[in-house]
Amino acid sequence: MCESKSFYEWLMQFICLLGLLVLCLWLSLRPKSPSYSIVCISIEQASNSNQNGTISYQLQIENPNKESSIYHDDIILSFLYGQMEDEVGEDTIGSFHQETGNTRDKIGTVNAKPRPFKPLLNAISNATAELTVALKTKFRYKTWGIKSKSHGLHLKGILPIDSNGKLSRNKKKYPLSPNSQKIGRYKIKH
Repeated sequence: MCESKSFYEWLMQFICLLGLLVLCLWLSLRPKSPSYSIVCISIEQASNSNQNGTISYQLQIENPNKESSIYHDDIILSFLYGQMEDEVGEDTIGSFHQETGNTRDKIGTVNAKPRPFKPLLNAISNATAELTVALKTKFRYKTWGIKSKSHGLHLKGILPIDSNGKLSRNKKKYPLSPNSQKIGRYKIKH
């Protein structure tokens, strides 16, 4: 009887040890979400009054993972202004692959819509402008040659704009973070 009891004890210890090993591996290899930050933004009014203004931006995308590369789907970047968050402009960054531990900068220009752009220009001239940036995307991890399922991401950030139409330099970059509502995984409709 003692021999069988010691065998079961040994088997339970082996299973517990194996479980702890799997847990440690899972915790160490679990990939982190990419981080998105606005590094530079410039809002310019067209010299010709018949033309719309433009918003030039630089988005920095960082992959903090050492073992996982990231496959980004299209990134939809919306620039919003006002209490009703009227859309001033929108840009789509095409899908791309980002290697491990890599930081990538995406630079773009958006043609502003005239109706919400005028109040934004007035606020800029009064040095009280805050532009909201919303980002929607989906991405997949690739770890050891295996791609994960798609993960949805919806981020926002508020950018203080100086009277010259440029991003206030209180910080080097302005990170985008999840909304106050818990978004989790969701489907993005294009």
